[in-house]
Amino acid sequence: MQPCQNCQAVIDEYILDKQLEPLRDLTVDDFNVCADCATIVGEACVECGGAVYVPRGVAATPDYCPACRSEHIERTGRDPGWTLDTTTC
Repeated sequence: MQPCQNCQAVIDEYILDKQLEPLRDLTVDDFNVCADCATIVGEACVECGGAVYVPRGVAATPDYCPACRSEHIERTGRDPGWTLDTTTC
């Protein structure tokens, strides 16, 4: 078990996996934060309508989920960032 990079608590993989279910193709292995420090916002991705991950302490909700952001990078070779404001398409 790893410590959370945010609060240093031991990551409870079962709780975090349940919380990450709305995110496509992601598991607890993709995160170094505990369930208390991970915030999931459902239906917020502008591409797929899926959930997005919002790090604790961040006020703005991202427009792209990690999977759509990754797919965009693979497809175009450009990183759209997490929000539409930073998209350079």
